[in-house]
Amino acid sequence: MTDAAALPGQPRGGVLSGPATARAVNVLAPNPSAMTLDGTNTWIVSEPDSPLAVVIDPGPQDDAHLSRVVETAEKMGKRVALTLLTHGHPDHAEGAARFAELTRTPVRALDPALRLGDEGLAPGDVITTGGLEMRVVATPGHTADSLCFHLPADQAVLTGDTILGRGTTVVAHPDGRLGDYLDSLRRLRSLTVDDGVHTVLPGHGPVLEDAQGAVEFYLAHRATRLAQVETAVENGHSEASDVVAHVYADVDRSLWPAAELSVRAQLDYLREHGLI
Repeated sequence: MTDAAALPGQPRGGVLSGPATARAVNVLAPNPSAMTLDGTNTWIVSEPDSPLAVVIDPGPQDDAHLSRVVETAEKMGKRVALTLLTHGHPDHAEGAARFAELTRTPVRALDPALRLGDEGLAPGDVITTGGLEMRVVATPGHTADSLCFHLPADQAVLTGDTILGRGTTVVAHPDGRLGDYLDSLRRLRSLTVDDGVHTVLPGHGPVLEDAQGAVEFYLAHRATRLAQVETAVENGHSEASDVVAHVYADVDRSLWPAAELSVRAQLDYLREHGLI
């Protein structure tokens, strides 16, 4: 068995649902799959002594899960006052409208189409509900509307799908762009270097105790895959599906359709930079 401390980002062992930091509690959605890992992490975030809480990514359209999120907050002595979305993929956002009905809360997101209420989200915004301080960080790349939330008091960052608790994420071409994603990873690395962030609270998978190690692993992984794609093209494999078969031969074939999205994003990046 591999020691978790030796894995990228030092994933925390144990049950995924429950308290993760002094201010963040996870309620795991029952939607496990090859793409969602154990399921979607729905985060309840609040100041310990505040009666108000913020929920990030209510998850899929599953009334039992959405009700469980509300009940978990209530057992903590909290009332959900605000809902935030890291991005618009259904496993994170599909249940947001129903959750807003249950909690009578606005839904804030970068994409106007996902918002319920007058306020959206923009890079640099500071969420202050119930005395909580969370800073909105622009992290496009997985999708154009991807955001992370920096929780300074816990030296943590909630990453949605930008960094996962296990494995690596997809650059969801054409909406996701590799150049944007690399810039976003560097932005997260600056949080670990300059702002003391050491904990990743991901949208899927376990909490990571070594945020900087996770970011560095992601950057190195992307550089390796990009070099492999470039070599594959130089060897005559110009179609994305053909590149996947050569570069991702070590990956479960059920994940190849998702891998092809990343390959298409990598091919665009290589063309844009005159490398192929």
